[in-house]
Amino acid sequence: MSATLEKSTSNGSKKSETTKEQQAKISEIRKLIGPLPEKLAIYGSDAAIARYLRARNWNVKKATKMLKETLKWRAEYKPEEIRWEEIAHEAETGKIYRANYVDKHGRTVLVMRPSCQNTKSTKGQIRYLVYCMENAILNLPPDKEQMVWLIDFNGYNMRHTSMKVTRETAHVLQDHYPERLGVAILYNPPKFFEPFWKVVKPFLEPKTQKKVKFVYSDDPSSKKIMEDLFDMEKLESAFGGYDYSGFNISHYAERMRGDDKRMSAFWTRGNPPSAAPPQPMPTFFIDLNSINLNSDSSASDNGKVDSSPSHVSDSETLSPNGSFLVNEGSDNKVYDDLTICSCAECFAVLVRNIKTK
Repeated sequence: MSATLEKSTSNGSKKSETTKEQQAKISEIRKLIGPLPEKLAIYGSDAAIARYLRARNWNVKKATKMLKETLKWRAEYKPEEIRWEEIAHEAETGKIYRANYVDKHGRTVLVMRPSCQNTKSTKGQIRYLVYCMENAILNLPPDKEQMVWLIDFNGYNMRHTSMKVTRETAHVLQDHYPERLGVAILYNPPKFFEPFWKVVKPFLEPKTQKKVKFVYSDDPSSKKIMEDLFDMEKLESAFGGYDYSGFNISHYAERMRGDDKRMSAFWTRGNPPSAAPPQPMPTFFIDLNSINLNSDSSASDNGKVDSSPSHVSDSETLSPNGSFLVNEGSDNKVYDDLTICSCAECFAVLVRNIKTK
């Protein structure tokens, strides 16, 4: 087996890095999770396993548990089977949608507008979020793993915050979509966001810090951030670009129906070209309900995290209740960088908790 490891760079692409120890950990996890059914075979690839290892600082035991939990969740929730007609009503106001442009690195762009919330169903909101994440991944180029989030805070206020939705959002993103965020741009965020971020920032590794950009429409330096990242002719005017067409639900619905037709093929072909495993993965069915999520690795976890780190790693960020690590039983749950800016609600809840302590 080759010792070549696919590792994400800052622009969401992959570079080959010969690291025998890391490749050995990938191989070990592949053995621990065993053969996978066809729709989950992608998760046996080097690229997929590496994402879970990076999210757990290359700790085999923790990464294996995390991956097994995702496999069980996908087998039960079936996110790849969600179709547009089921969640179309959630999309009507454009609260989350995949942009019809990419950034200069070719990464999928998800636009989020917290003030455009139009439903009160936690189940419906989360199902739509999952649909958007799956669609964004479907549209990533073969050499990219990460996406860009454009979060527009125009019209946002604390009334748009739901603790229940926040917690469920954080749970889904941090546990089942690790290492999927390349950059999160907070466009015209509320005044309290940046001071709060300055308090949190020292606890995060530089790699994570760089993923969060505060952009203001009246700030020339912010405009430079957008110009460096996007083709301004294609970027929508709400973010300082020159495309004034705006969100059109009819046009978007047509795009999503087209993507729905491609979704089944994406998950049943086993592995995309960019994430092909070094050996074929079996495609027969296994009962994921029988997976022991607490099973240990026999290897010595050289990638274990110091129990009292001075900085929170790229895979250790903020929980919805304002802490960095949330203890569940005897296992420290480490949070992925995707949930730093999972939505406006996460910031609002965190700030609210700090103010009330």
